[in-house]
Amino acid sequence: MQSLLQKASASLSQLAIVDVQAKLAPAMPEQEMQAVIKNCGILLQAANLLNVAHIVTEQYPKGLGHTVPELASFIQQPPIEKIVFSCAGEPKFNRYLTRDHSQVVVAGMEAHICILQTALDLLSMGKQVFVVEDAIISRNAANKVNAIARMRSAGCIITNTESLVFEWLGVASGDAFKAISKLIR
Repeated sequence: MQSLLQKASASLSQLAIVDVQAKLAPAMPEQEMQAVIKNCGILLQAANLLNVAHIVTEQYPKGLGHTVPELASFIQQPPIEKIVFSCAGEPKFNRYLTRDHSQVVVAGMEAHICILQTALDLLSMGKQVFVVEDAIISRNAANKVNAIARMRSAGCIITNTESLVFEWLGVASGDAFKAISKLIR
């Protein structure tokens, strides 16, 4: 991993928003969940502005509902349904992974289950994985802390929403910069 670029690049990245679903969200700590939804929204909007491909997944939507409405308008293609915890265990997810994008930015829930397993599997596939700490959540804060430690130890780059979108931008000029600056205020 050391030879890979240590910052996210819009031209090399794909964004994966994992299982931010309507019936699962109320089980999370409320204020943290609101922040995660806001940050996932910023990531999706920035991805759209900067032409960063994104994949959205839903874990068993018949039982857990669909992606929260706050994010639905930012999604460019229908979410991928799955019943496996790791997104990489879903063949359709893997078909959407772009070979020429070596970086995958991961956000969503839950940190210690689907995010952790997805991140570890993406690493084993040779991807450079960026986990957006302020855009992931677990019902139990200790589980999130443990998951972040495990992902960092495995080689994931732990970052935050604002750092990531400004790494994607690279410059403080242009329409995308103006739009993204408004999103993070």
